[in-house]
Amino acid sequence: MKYTETDIPGVWIMEPKVFADARGYFMESFKKSDFEAHVGRVDFIQENESYSTKGVLRGLHYQLAPYAQAKLVRVIQGEVLDVAVDIRVGSPTFGKHVAVVLSGDNKKQFFIPQGFAHGFKVLSETALFQYKVDNPYRPDQEGGILFSDPAIGIDWGLVEEEVILSEKDRLLPLLREAKLNINY
Repeated sequence: MKYTETDIPGVWIMEPKVFADARGYFMESFKKSDFEAHVGRVDFIQENESYSTKGVLRGLHYQLAPYAQAKLVRVIQGEVLDVAVDIRVGSPTFGKHVAVVLSGDNKKQFFIPQGFAHGFKVLSETALFQYKVDNPYRPDQEGGILFSDPAIGIDWGLVEEEVILSEKDRLLPLLREAKLNINY
């Protein structure tokens, strides 16, 4: 596995070694000792999966401390633009984001530490998205930021009227109005 730290310290892109032949392919998608040697210790406790169609945008979501979640995300089938936004109050990169294309073909993975909002937009006709988390989901501790917040400036590569959002995501606040309790 190749580990590349992004411009925001603690956010990583991982590329597995894929062994392909006429039968298909094999790869290690996660090896705890390798992960901890590069990224650090994270105790993943749950794995989730979502299926979405083209134009669906999920996010930007996070959980408040002490239920903040680190995530290790990947796409099994299809392609998404995946985004992490630093929401750690006092961080030198507060409000900055990292975006990466994840796909079933490139097999890249994206590690998002606690203290980040997360979202993705489906680029392909459909996408099967999988992620590990280190804390359970707590609906009473969830937060979110509007995907189109101009202060963050994410280029989703879309016409806003064409995006498919949940009603909850459509009503999310801007970063400056969001409830945050994660300090750097």
